[in-house]
Amino acid sequence: MTTPLGRRALAGVAALLPAAGFIGDARAQSANESTFDRVRRTKTLRIAALPGELPYFQKDLASGEWSGACIEMAKDIAKVFDAQLAYVESTYGNSVLDLQSNKVDLAFALNPTPQRALSIGFTHPMIVHPFGCVARKGLEPSTWDDLNKPDIRVVYDIGSLHETAAKRYCPKAQLTGYKTRDDCTLALQSGRADAHILAAILGLSAIGRNPSLGTYHLLTNPTVALPSCLGIQREPDPRFADVVNAWIDFNRGTGQIREWLLEGLSKFGVSRDQVPPTLSF
Repeated sequence: MTTPLGRRALAGVAALLPAAGFIGDARAQSANESTFDRVRRTKTLRIAALPGELPYFQKDLASGEWSGACIEMAKDIAKVFDAQLAYVESTYGNSVLDLQSNKVDLAFALNPTPQRALSIGFTHPMIVHPFGCVARKGLEPSTWDDLNKPDIRVVYDIGSLHETAAKRYCPKAQLTGYKTRDDCTLALQSGRADAHILAAILGLSAIGRNPSLGTYHLLTNPTVALPSCLGIQREPDPRFADVVNAWIDFNRGTGQIREWLLEGLSKFGVSRDQVPPTLSF
């Protein structure tokens, strides 16, 4: 026989059970929530932010404020969702892992390689990014063949697409790989290299930071250009990708993405007359 006190205790336990089940259901729903629904619900768009990757990203160490071309783009995308930005410090390599682990919703300026496409999704191209080089003063290459000579010393950062391009189109040159792009820059500055293979935005940024390096040259015959996209989480709900793709197509078509990039370059020392006129992004 249950006493009044026991009945009240059982009732209290019973009252807790639906609440516990509700919490479990909410957690399951949150785990399966699409990016579109999560951003709309939380009013927060999480992006991978890469310190020092000019002109895309720059963090002011004193204030903690972020700036750069991709920050301006992210702010504009956030407006579409009536959301605020949340920054997750990362790197190009780690931003792929951040998408996989649901730490970020967007990662900017990624080349959609087949290996990356195994684990994350990609938007339409933000830009189509041509390759060239920063060359020492006195060297004026315009084609890959101008570098593909035994007396030309070409450097690149190991493991990058710059390495792939250098080895494919400059096999006769003296090729040297360095761990970082900064190491390549030092080799060029010290006279240990004649040309540093770089995609256009990165090459122009290098000159902006180090005007004494020389001039950036787009290389042709062939023109080597790869799409630069936004990385997104791979998920069955296409709505988030649809919105971002519509944003890209609109802003690329109106020339706004080019303006953000040129403005980002100008903030870091690259004038518009330093941008090759044939560089269309």
